Amino acid sequence: MAAKILANLLVMGSTILGRAFIQAYRQALANASKSGVAQETIQNTMRKGAKAMTEQEARQILGVSEGTAWEEVLKKYDTLFQNNAKNGSFYIQSKVQRAKECLEAAYGGKGEGTAS
Repeated sequence: MAAKILANLLVMGSTILGRAFIQAYRQALANASKSGVAQETIQNTMRKGAKAMTEQEARQILGVSEGTAWEEVLKKYDTLFQNNAKNGSFYIQSKVQRAKECLEAAYGGKGEGTAS
């Protein structure tokens, strides 16, 4: 009998807390949209998500310096890309690809070479 009462109290208590949480969340959203905070947060999030890789970061990922020839950059890229394809690190493989694309734009703009 006591277990049944305790179970009922737990269920009712969690239901009340859940409803209160949902109501508080809705109120917070309403307050944020009135003050413009929601739009600002969305815009800042979009800017951070679309952050492009810098040339310096790309050089660090591929392990090349500013004076490195484009052919050497491609060799480093191929080595890192293939090694990560074998070991299954898709994240690192993606970073290596983005680094190559970033440097491709930098080298292409300087007229030092084209991508293959």
